[in-house]
Amino acid sequence: MKKASKSKNSTTFKEKEQVVYPLQGVGQVLKIFTKEFKGEETLYYEIYLEVSDMTVFVPCDKAEELGIRAIVPKKEADAALTLISEEFEPIPADWKMRYQMNLDLLKQGSIRDIATVVRALYHRSKVKELPILERKLFDSALKLLVDEVSFSMNKTKPDVEELVFAKLESEPKKPAKKTSEAS
Repeated sequence: MKKASKSKNSTTFKEKEQVVYPLQGVGQVLKIFTKEFKGEETLYYEIYLEVSDMTVFVPCDKAEELGIRAIVPKKEADAALTLISEEFEPIPADWKMRYQMNLDLLKQGSIRDIATVVRALYHRSKVKELPILERKLFDSALKLLVDEVSFSMNKTKPDVEELVFAKLESEPKKPAKKTSEAS
């Protein structure tokens, strides 16, 4: 994976590349341009976020700090879908604590974190109706997950959403054991 440089004249992403902006969703880098800011020439990404029909300008040297990242490879998207069908630890009964915990996970922005929030809130909603803020958080996490997985797997959003709910409804599986030994 390419490491982002801190130089104000370098870019991690290319024009027309799809990227993920945490809490916002998938966007496309429309162009990379230089603009004067506080007397300094600064390189910016112009990113169009289709899900909110919004265009944002992000200094290239701040993109990594903001959590902007490339779309995950298909293998990681598959792993996130597998995660939502696995058993999990119960989450706190206190909705405010749960909300903050899940919001923090979404802010981190990894596809595994997003899948974890979707799984936890979906199963919690089966026990008891979610408060409005948590329901919005679930809807947002679901949209983020479906958006990225659809780009990663080159599938339609409705097909991915159907797949996500099928995995959520399936009998929870024991998580696969991770092996840390080299063969």
